[in-house]
Amino acid sequence: MSVAARAAVLPTPGEPFEIREIEVGEPRADEVLVRLVATGLCHTDLGVRFGGIPFPAPGVLGHEGAGVVVRVGDDITEVVPGDRVLLSFTSCGSCDGCATGHPAYCRTWLPRNIFDGARDDGTSALSQGGAPIGSHFFGQSSFAEYAVADRRSIVKVAGDADLTTLAPLGCGVQTGFGSVWNVLDLQPGQSLAVVGTGAVGLSAVLAAAQREAGILVAVDIVPERLDLARQLGATHALDGCADDLVAQLTEITAGAGLDAAFDTTGNPQVARTALDALGTRGIVAVCGAPPPGTEIPVDIQGILTGKRLVGVTMGDALPQTLVPELVRQHADGRLPLERLIATYRLDEIERAVHDMHAGVTVKPVIVFD
Repeated sequence: MSVAARAAVLPTPGEPFEIREIEVGEPRADEVLVRLVATGLCHTDLGVRFGGIPFPAPGVLGHEGAGVVVRVGDDITEVVPGDRVLLSFTSCGSCDGCATGHPAYCRTWLPRNIFDGARDDGTSALSQGGAPIGSHFFGQSSFAEYAVADRRSIVKVAGDADLTTLAPLGCGVQTGFGSVWNVLDLQPGQSLAVVGTGAVGLSAVLAAAQREAGILVAVDIVPERLDLARQLGATHALDGCADDLVAQLTEITAGAGLDAAFDTTGNPQVARTALDALGTRGIVAVCGAPPPGTEIPVDIQGILTGKRLVGVTMGDALPQTLVPELVRQHADGRLPLERLIATYRLDEIERAVHDMHAGVTVKPVIVFD
């Protein structure tokens, strides 16, 4: 039996979200029906909203859902109705990436999480006026009062968990932490530059501070975000509009160059700048999601000192392992999520989009009545 729900529907890429009544179908054997309490707004949602990332429209985006399980499919053993859950990305569970603990590198990750907007068999969990619409964005489509989530998207949390505060763990915070811990594997005393201090970048700053980075440089064009980065552990803050960023980073590292850099912007010139600022055997991880076909210019002579450029998805994290660790860190006071988020009602989602795009809010969180 389907349930009626209000949702922020993207009618066509490039157009504003519209609040519409939709129908949310029954969960299948390996799915759960979740009543959403909150959901984060992420730059990947904005990428689709502004037409840079393909997704079937009309459809429902959202991929940092947090809510309460209403119904479970016949094969679900991980949760029962009434459990509180955070929602993250999905994966096939059987390819080499999934089998070795790297589900973010699932062979079918892009179609399964973004491009197809449907289940594996092409069906949608969502409809409007009897016609199917795009669903299963990151296995959830959480810009709605209810979501049908794939079992590999769900992470159970405690019954008293603050779902509004924890919602961003599903993507942005997980990506920032995982990129520093799992991909860059920053060691005590090493130097790191984080370029772009939104939710992902500031989460990387927090992770690097915990890893006791010797030099931790935050780079952005929004002064308020740079101030916050310093408060969260950055030792230096640089204006991303400066023409001499490479020279400044070289000076900060006393001529040695950076051990690591993390580019969250998706801007190819930023990635090139980070590469140029690396020292011998340095590594740059990029996680931004620009339109398909975007290329990074690389000076081959410049990388022959062992410099590495790697792409990263979702921090190369296993959500069922990293997300509970981040929940514990928040409970212990080591992960001050409250300093990153601002809440908005569902019908304020376009204001949230504007505020995030303009740098007014680091991490908008949509709350449901």
